[in-house]
Amino acid sequence: MSRAEDIAEIVTAAHTLTRLAALETRNDAPAAQWRALSVLQTEGPLRVGALATMTRTTQPGMTRLVGQLTESGLVARESDPDDSRATVVTITPAGVAALAEWRVELRAALEPFFADLDDDDWKALSRVARILSARTTPVGAAR
Repeated sequence: MSRAEDIAEIVTAAHTLTRLAALETRNDAPAAQWRALSVLQTEGPLRVGALATMTRTTQPGMTRLVGQLTESGLVARESDPDDSRATVVTITPAGVAALAEWRVELRAALEPFFADLDDDDWKALSRVARILSARTTPVGAAR
């Protein structure tokens, strides 16, 4: 398999894991919520349009989601320090806590799928996880 094919397979497997996690956790929150909170935690405050772009959501859809997340206390809207006419969205401490709790749910839900791996497989997965994390966090950072 070529390197490009390996990368495509990793992305496909990650999407499958995401779907499995959603099914196994039975979490009712939309996936866009967790993507938005994750991006805000990693990238910091963002305008709605930028958040929509980074989470692959439409701007009207993100506007609705931000309204719901604001009502739930998971995000807050603040004045943009660079443009007083605009607002930015920021994750709140409650949003950070909810995201952390969701990630614990994910680990618990997916762990059984990997229970039969031996130590060598775990070492390989651990190395892959570190490499992927280094290449993707933060998303907007120059490499």
